[in-house]
Amino acid sequence: MDLRQLSATLAVSPQILPEDIPALAEAGFKVLINNRPDEEVTADIDHDVMAEAAAKAGMAYQYLPFHPGQVTPQLISDFATATAGQGPVIAYCRSGNRCTVLWALAQAGKLPEDEIMQVADKAGYDLSGVRPLITSLASRKG
Repeated sequence: MDLRQLSATLAVSPQILPEDIPALAEAGFKVLINNRPDEEVTADIDHDVMAEAAAKAGMAYQYLPFHPGQVTPQLISDFATATAGQGPVIAYCRSGNRCTVLWALAQAGKLPEDEIMQVADKAGYDLSGVRPLITSLASRKG
């Protein structure tokens, strides 16, 4: 697994497999967020399979599919809620980028924009394309 830490309580990852989930639970993760739409995956890793594996490992599970280019205020809000105060969280999608975008948009107005961009960059994700949206969201919260 390729875990990339964005905060003290949130890591993101490229696609994980059901057999990875027990190790994630053993590592202390309490919540698994799946941001990958079922249309992108085979039946052996769809959200039902992943939800069952999370439940067997004692983890909470959230299916928040993020279709490329289709971020919504509700998706951002749902991601923020799913990552708030429930213990260490692991979120995944195809590469981890969409999870990082959601984290960044949820942090807009809470953390300085430069810090958001630096955290994403350090994790290996270039969010320069969504910086204008981060700026816009931050200005609405301010």
